[in-house]
Amino acid sequence: MSGSGTKDDPWQLTTPPGTSAYTMYRDEDADPPALVCQVGSTQLRYHLRAIEDLHAMLKKAGDWVPLGGADEQKDAAPGTVEAWGRDASNPVGGWYGLKKGLRGRFGVYLPPLLEELGLAEVEHNPRNNRMRAL
Repeated sequence: MSGSGTKDDPWQLTTPPGTSAYTMYRDEDADPPALVCQVGSTQLRYHLRAIEDLHAMLKKAGDWVPLGGADEQKDAAPGTVEAWGRDASNPVGGWYGLKKGLRGRFGVYLPPLLEELGLAEVEHNPRNNRMRAL
């Protein structure tokens, strides 16, 4: 595993197709506790509990779930990780993204983290990737 998930030693990750590198770390002192995702000069923040919540959703699904990453301003394809990450019926009652305008891309940046943590398997095709719980 690369990185320990702290601000000084973030996880070093790549998007599922392997086309973009980014880092993530836990900020447990934030309100609410957050996952900080740094993509170039852009910083996205997600609820820290997204790790456990997404893993639980995948276990319940019991099979492959399409990733479906999309920006906040675009609709997420139904039945995808992205759609679940913004659905009112998920455990946080809506968006896991914490920064207005940058709340999307849940289905792009969270799956590689779950894979890095040994919680999920993620496909790494040029597009239309899926994930499932381990």
